[in-house]
Amino acid sequence: MTTKRAAIFDVDGTLVDTNHLHVVTWWEAFRQGGHRVPMREIHRAVGLGSDDLIEHLLGKDRDPEEDKQFVAAHHALYATYFDRLPALDAAGDLLRALAGRGWTIVLATSASGTELSALRRAIDADDVILGATSADDVADGKPAPDPVRQARERADVPSERAVFVGDTVWDMKAAVRDGVVPVAVLSGGIPRTDLETAGAHAVYRDPADLLEHLDTGVFADR
Repeated sequence: MTTKRAAIFDVDGTLVDTNHLHVVTWWEAFRQGGHRVPMREIHRAVGLGSDDLIEHLLGKDRDPEEDKQFVAAHHALYATYFDRLPALDAAGDLLRALAGRGWTIVLATSASGTELSALRRAIDADDVILGATSADDVADGKPAPDPVRQARERADVPSERAVFVGDTVWDMKAAVRDGVVPVAVLSGGIPRTDLETAGAHAVYRDPADLLEHLDTGVFADR
């Protein structure tokens, strides 16, 4: 029986304080394309892959030819922050503490390419991160289980030996569907009740709070 364990992490809103940057830059991308989308609706869609986010907000009746325009505009706007993306307090320390306790660390994120590189620079913990599953690696993003499953398979562990930490309902639903333990943080701005309803087994304030409770929370039980 394997003794390996995997700690899989979402990135935006979970390890790096970027959700509201995504809200503003998606809002502006839609505005440039002639769409008025309330920021509160964009906020709740953050965590979906770009194609799913656009469909979720604009509907299936939209002109799909505009999608590439929205994605390009969002990327260009968001890229202006790449050199100053703020890691959440203790994010890197949390990953190193888990790695020091024998956990394999893998990322599962909707980000990809230069965006993912910028996020990893912000976290500054590549010395303990085995790898990352990005939007480029799967056919279906969260809430489908594919990103979590592929990250877990990269760590070479069964679902019962893995924990997934995220900040959105999409993260929790993906974790539930893959059979890993869903753990939530409130640092992405989603209410605790929504995260618990989506399946979170435990909810922490942020990475620093989770780090403080490693000896008493879900990580201590596995």
